[in-house]
Amino acid sequence: MFDVGFWELILISILGLVVLGPERLPVAIRSVMKFINSAKSMANNVKDELNHELKVQEMHDNLKKAEKMGMEELDPELRRSVEELKAAAQSVTRPYADKSESSASSPASSSSETQSQSSTSAASQVKPDSAAKTD
Repeated sequence: MFDVGFWELILISILGLVVLGPERLPVAIRSVMKFINSAKSMANNVKDELNHELKVQEMHDNLKKAEKMGMEELDPELRRSVEELKAAAQSVTRPYADKSESSASSPASSSSETQSQSSTSAASQVKPDSAAKTD
């Protein structure tokens, strides 16, 4: 990337020592190293994301090829990628299906809870009356 040799590094370190002094030079070196490390990690993250997006794009292209060719005439690699794509699509849709089922069942359960609460409150109202009659 940068073509910096040994003598260039020595010259830079001597200039840094003269300009910054012995007290501030280690702090400056640490801050430069933090910046370099963060730049490297950011570049690696971007590279990983691009690789992931390329794999997704390749799977979409394989799926389009499969639709054009017909599912019978697929080679094994293409068939495997289609199966992976189907599995991924099913895993994505499962949480939404579970939520819709639970929301559909929750109103029924809440109405039965309301009925049981009202019957409990009615029973509690009956008890004081019966206690009053016995006195």
